[in-house]
Amino acid sequence: MENSKWLATVASIWIQCTSGATYTFGIYSSALKSSQGYDQSTLDTVSVFKDIGANIGILSGLLYSVVTSSSRFGSGLWLVYLVGAVQLFAGYFLMWLSVTGVIDRPQVWLMCLFMFMAAHAQTFFNTANVIVAVRNFPDYSGTSIGIMKGFLGLSGAILIQIYHTLFDGKPTTYLLILAVFPTLVSLAVMPFIHANSSNTNNDKPHLNRFSLIALIIAAYLMIIIIFQNIFTFPTWAHILTTTILVIMALSPLQVAFTAQRSEQRSPSPVMAPLITTLEDQNEVEMNLLQAMSTINFWLLFLAMVCIMGSALATINNITQIGESFDYSTVEINAMVSLWSIWNFLGRFGGGYVSDWFLHRYGWGRPLFICLTQLVMVASYLIIGLSGNLYIGLVIAGVCYGSQWSLMPAITSEIFGVKHMGTIFNTIAAANPMGSYIFSVQVIGKIYDKEAHATGGLCHGLHCFMLSYLIFAWVCAFGVLFSFILFLRTRGFYASILQRRLKQLHA
Repeated sequence: MENSKWLATVASIWIQCTSGATYTFGIYSSALKSSQGYDQSTLDTVSVFKDIGANIGILSGLLYSVVTSSSRFGSGLWLVYLVGAVQLFAGYFLMWLSVTGVIDRPQVWLMCLFMFMAAHAQTFFNTANVIVAVRNFPDYSGTSIGIMKGFLGLSGAILIQIYHTLFDGKPTTYLLILAVFPTLVSLAVMPFIHANSSNTNNDKPHLNRFSLIALIIAAYLMIIIIFQNIFTFPTWAHILTTTILVIMALSPLQVAFTAQRSEQRSPSPVMAPLITTLEDQNEVEMNLLQAMSTINFWLLFLAMVCIMGSALATINNITQIGESFDYSTVEINAMVSLWSIWNFLGRFGGGYVSDWFLHRYGWGRPLFICLTQLVMVASYLIIGLSGNLYIGLVIAGVCYGSQWSLMPAITSEIFGVKHMGTIFNTIAAANPMGSYIFSVQVIGKIYDKEAHATGGLCHGLHCFMLSYLIFAWVCAFGVLFSFILFLRTRGFYASILQRRLKQLHA
C-alpha cells in the first residue's frame, strides 16, 4: 500500500485541504492593519503580494523539473514539498511575530515579503500535487486535476470552519496556526506522494468516489455557511459541525484502501495511456522557452488573462460592488463565503465534464474554455445591467473555477508533462496580471471617477456598469482566443477518441 498511487492521491488531497490559507486573508487582515498602523491603501498593497505569491509559481515548476529529472535527488518530490513547507512556516510565523509585537514592527516592504513567502508556498504544494495527479491518471487528467484544484478551492472554507471552532475572535492565534498546521500536514504525508501510473484500466470508478466526497463536502460547507449567516452557533454546534467535517476530509482514505484491494484482487494488464501529448507524437517534450515560441501558448495565456483577471477583479471588489448595489453586509459576507463553493464546483466540474466529452466524443478541452467564457459574458451583463449579484456571482465563480482544471490539463496535453509545472505556472501568471489591469485600471479608475462626481461614495448601477460592459467585451475576445486554440488542436483531440475506440474493440 505504501507504493500505491491511491494513497498518494489521498495524501495530495489532504495537503490541498490545508494549503489554501491565502483565501482566508479577511480573517486576520484587521489584526494586521491595526497592529502595524496601516491605512487601507497600505493593507491593500500587502494583499497584492498575497495574490502575486499565490499565482507566480514559475520557481516551483522549475524546481520540480530539476529534482525529478536528476538522480541526485531520487524522486525529488520531497524537496519540492519541503521548500514549500519552509516558506509557508517562515512567512506566517514572521507575520505572527510582527502582529504580536515579539519583533519590532517591520517596514512595509518586509511585511510584503512575509506575505509573499507565505502565499508562494502554495504554488509548491499545488505544482507537485497536480503533476503527480496527471502522471498517475493520464487518461483522466481533467478529473484528477479537478479533484486537486477542487479541494484547494474548498480549503479556505475548511480552515475558516476550524478557526470558528477553536480560535473565534482570536485572529492573531489563527496566524500562528496557519504557520504550524499546514506545515505539519505536508511534512507528515509527503513521503507517500509519488508518480506511479500503473493499471490505468479501472481508475474512473475510484476517481468518481473521490469526486463524490468532494461534492458532499462542498454541499455540507455551503449548508453550514448559510446557517451561520442566519443563526448564532453555540460552541457545541461549532464543535459538532467541524468534527463531522474532519471525518469527511479523512474519508478519502477508505476509497484508497478499496481501490488498492480491488487492484490486488483482480489485477488487469496495464494499458498504454490513451492521451498522449502533441509533442509525444514527435518524440519531443517542450520546455518553457519552446512552449512560449508557439502560438498555442499565447492563445491559452491571453484567454486566461481575459477570464481570470476579470473574475478576480470582481471578487476583490465585491464589498464596494455590493454596497453600491445596496446589498447588506450580511448578504455580501454570505456571497464572499459562498464564492469558494462556486469556485470549487467550477474546478471540479471543468475537469470532470471535459474528460467525459473528450472520451465520448473527442471534444477538445479548449472548447470548454470557449464555452465558459461565453457564459461569463452573460454573467457580466447580468451584474452590470441588473445589479443581480446572486446570479452573476454564481455563474462567474463556476466559470472562473473551471479554468483551474482546464488550463493545466490542456498544458500537459499540448506541451507535454515533463516541464508542465513550469509552463502552467507561467500561464497562471495571467491571474495577477489580469487582476491588476482590471482591478486598478478598469474598476478602480472608473469607480473613483463616478464617486468623485457624487462627492464621495457611489451608489447605483452606474458605478460599475461601464466596468462590466468592458469585462463582457474582454471575455468576448477570450472566446475568440480559445476558439482559435480549439480549432488548432481539434485534430489531436479527435485522435484520442480514435485510439480509445481501437483499444475497446481490440
